[in-house]
Amino acid sequence: MTVSYASTTKISVETIAQRIFAFRQITPLDRLLLKTAVMNGFDQKDHCHINRLCQAIQSGLVLVVE
Repeated sequence: MTVSYASTTKISVETIAQRIFAFRQITPLDRLLLKTAVMNGFDQKDHCHINRLCQAIQSGLVLVVE
């Protein structure tokens, strides 16, 4: 599956994190959206969401899907 940067819209890190936790998996599209959101800059709140995601992935609560 190919997703271009032009087709991604501005979605907050919080919204992306909520979706990932709801489905308990992170897809290639989720990763692309996170990268795009972070490249636009992020604050302390976003940093906390990213840390929670990393911890959930490391502990196996969130599955990385290819």
